[in-house]
Amino acid sequence: MNQSSISSVAPWKRKLAVASAQAQVADFDGVQNICAQMAHDHGDDPTALLEIGALLLNAGFISSSRHCFERAMALRPADFRAKLNLANCARDFGHHKLASDLYLELLTQQPDNPMVRRNILINQQYNPAAADTERLTLAKAWGEWAIAQAGGSSGRPSFRQLGQFGTNGNAGLRVGYVSADFCQHTVGLFVKNVLKAHMGHDRVNRLHLIEVFAYSSGQVVDWVTHEISSTCKFRDVSGLNDAALASLIRQDQIDVLVDLSGHTAGSRLTVFAQRPAPVQISWLGYFATTGLRYIDAVFLDGCHAPQLIEEQFVEEIVRLEGGRLCYQPVPWAPEVSPLPSLQSRFITFGSFNNTSKLNSEVFDVWAKVLQAVPNARLVLKWRTLVDEPLCHSIQKAFEERGVSASRIELRPASFHVDMLKEYADIDIALDPFPFTGGLTSCEALWMGVPVITLPQGNAVSRQTFAFLSSIGKTHWVAKDEHDYVRIAKSLAADLTELAINRATLRQTMHKSPLMDVHGFTEKLEQAFYQLHKKIKIQELQNLTNLKQSCT
Repeated sequence: MNQSSISSVAPWKRKLAVASAQAQVADFDGVQNICAQMAHDHGDDPTALLEIGALLLNAGFISSSRHCFERAMALRPADFRAKLNLANCARDFGHHKLASDLYLELLTQQPDNPMVRRNILINQQYNPAAADTERLTLAKAWGEWAIAQAGGSSGRPSFRQLGQFGTNGNAGLRVGYVSADFCQHTVGLFVKNVLKAHMGHDRVNRLHLIEVFAYSSGQVVDWVTHEISSTCKFRDVSGLNDAALASLIRQDQIDVLVDLSGHTAGSRLTVFAQRPAPVQISWLGYFATTGLRYIDAVFLDGCHAPQLIEEQFVEEIVRLEGGRLCYQPVPWAPEVSPLPSLQSRFITFGSFNNTSKLNSEVFDVWAKVLQAVPNARLVLKWRTLVDEPLCHSIQKAFEERGVSASRIELRPASFHVDMLKEYADIDIALDPFPFTGGLTSCEALWMGVPVITLPQGNAVSRQTFAFLSSIGKTHWVAKDEHDYVRIAKSLAADLTELAINRATLRQTMHKSPLMDVHGFTEKLEQAFYQLHKKIKIQELQNLTNLKQSCT
């Protein structure tokens, strides 16, 4: 950028860049101070207020960001962005009913806005009051909207003729993975070793050959991105619109296209509405139905998908034996620390989950846990716990349930390595519900910390249950809220057993299907092949039936 272009940038934008840099190094006081000054100096500029509020919200300052969005909406009532961000603030604060009302208002005003439609569906997963039928109806509506946006219904693309194994480089299935999260994100960390295993040194001896393509629509490039790009045919598609991306997928002759995002941030699920591949699958990064009838299957497992859960999905459910994913720790994970209660003389419970997962039912149960274990403490950690009103709200929730705020410690975000080190302070992890932990639960277990969970009827409530089943620790799975408290009290009463678990959990995990990358990848590849073959046979049969009906 030359000197003239620098001088043409609005002063508040230069300050915003400074605040953004401070957020990257976790200088939360610096972020708040600069943003407060900017909001004061530019309180009559709705564009400035929107960008200041967005930075504050991303940094966890929900209440300060809400004030910016309220002022922006008062200045420019027709700009939907302020109301959308106010809905996001409500969701992050745990006010899911308010968030839902705002999103639905926006839907009537902006029926073709993909972000509005996506956020409605995500909020439904956090909202414990949302009915499964309501979630399904909204997801189906999204699916039909996406098809309409893509130009209307379309037939399944033709199947590519596969060669014989060993005869040419195109013998195996071409599998394309689509995600905005091929980086140090939950999805990137879970998928990178699977992509590597697809292309591993032993692939020539395997029954199923896979040619892997990764379509990356994200903006972040880091060590995970580099690792993934070195193991497959990596396509940076962040600059492509849906039609261009669909065209590229067709050009690559993808046989099986896998969405890793669902309706989460950065999703390119609308590309699947254009039906660029003959077989399309939802896996890993989402935890409910996509609502899109062009998605042929969702890959879950027996723990995530109990009987009758098919009623919650438009896709066929494929249950992967042994689990729907596998876990590998980050290379900087510290060694397991000694059990903290041996020195502190009191039990410390903890949850490092997104505070959007907290609700009145969770507070009810966790308060009963603290009442059942005298002198115990609870540590909560998430990026939004820099927000003072949210912290006061959480403390008040426990005080109203008979638990002193002095027993609740609230910690803001930190760098990943430092966050993992903080498990040295935690004896037992408490899983929220109905939206349970994913990577968070795996990391707690890897750091030697038992996790108590309460699975319910939908897939997102059964994530930790699936992990515990995989490692043989189902005695930490509660049948109901009373059982949750009973398990917590029982674990807290036996420090010897806690210490043994802390010392042996890593070895237990290593031996389990949860960490068997090659075994999991073989099963995943087998599922790709079986689904591809099944659908291909069905299509041939449909074609035969059509021809017979015309003669």
